[in-house]
Amino acid sequence: MFCKYIHYLTYRNERKLKHRKKQMSIEERVKKIIVEQLGVKEEDVKPEASFVEDLGADSLDTVELVMALEEEFDIEIPDEEAEKITTVQSAIDYVQNNQ
Repeated sequence: MFCKYIHYLTYRNERKLKHRKKQMSIEERVKKIIVEQLGVKEEDVKPEASFVEDLGADSLDTVELVMALEEEFDIEIPDEEAEKITTVQSAIDYVQNNQ
């Protein structure tokens, strides 16, 4: 009985999380990932901000950022496309166009 209850709680929490993700816009979710991955302030994550020049990312940071986007949005970003994702807006646009 206890295991069934734990399973139910886990299922319920997963549904709540999925619902919250759907309520957040793609833009909000992308910005949240950028803040978490790059350790920058939310107010610095502007559409025109470059990951490298404005937000201080290095090549490893950008790879990890792309991987986090792939995981969050359940998409695969080919290497040649990942190289084009250099700004906040380009990340948002890519996700919106490939979901």
